[in-house]
Amino acid sequence: MKELKETKPLSASVGDYLKAIWRLERTGEATTTGVSERLSVAPGSVSRMLGRLQGMGLVRHERYRGVSLTERGEAEALRLLRRHRLIEIFLIEHLGYSWQEVHEEAERLEHTVSDKFTERLAQLLGHPDRDPHGAPIPKADGTLAQEGSRPLSDATVGNRVRIMRVGHEDAPTLTYLGERGLVPGRLLKVEEVRALDGVVTVEDEDGVSHVLGEALAASVLVQDL
Repeated sequence: MKELKETKPLSASVGDYLKAIWRLERTGEATTTGVSERLSVAPGSVSRMLGRLQGMGLVRHERYRGVSLTERGEAEALRLLRRHRLIEIFLIEHLGYSWQEVHEEAERLEHTVSDKFTERLAQLLGHPDRDPHGAPIPKADGTLAQEGSRPLSDATVGNRVRIMRVGHEDAPTLTYLGERGLVPGRLLKVEEVRALDGVVTVEDEDGVSHVLGEALAASVLVQDL
């Protein structure tokens, strides 16, 4: 993909829709209901906005058949994700924010800065490839590295794994994981994955065991060592 040129900024609401659709497409199918739930917006309002986005050439939307981003829509979503993830790093490294605080702050700031600012920020930070939660940062040309990780809930008992990314963005969950050192880069040994309820037990490098419920374990993405 060619390097993105500076374009007229999209509104914050349009950007939020594009990112929501992008995330839903990455994990399955993007539907009106899915977008509604992710953005906490009434389905009727979502349908009207999708019609507007289709008119702008950002999405393809067929009634009752879901929605997908066009090439331009995906490029705009990745542009915003790049800004967001770089801003998160800046907030932690230079302004003393904690990793559970940065998401909401970056959500506000990403709509107010230019591509020129984004690239100067990337240079200042040393062109990092992952954000504080381990998510890959899209490159300036719009490409995104493929992830080779899988949910901790799918890990094999007895294996040693490294945490690559945490999928949750809400502060309470990040606080819980951070207090226990369950952060990107941490090495773990998988002690148990219960088939009955999906509960996963792991042991960290200090010999401390942690018990994670199925949903939480599914949001912690790991790679086998």
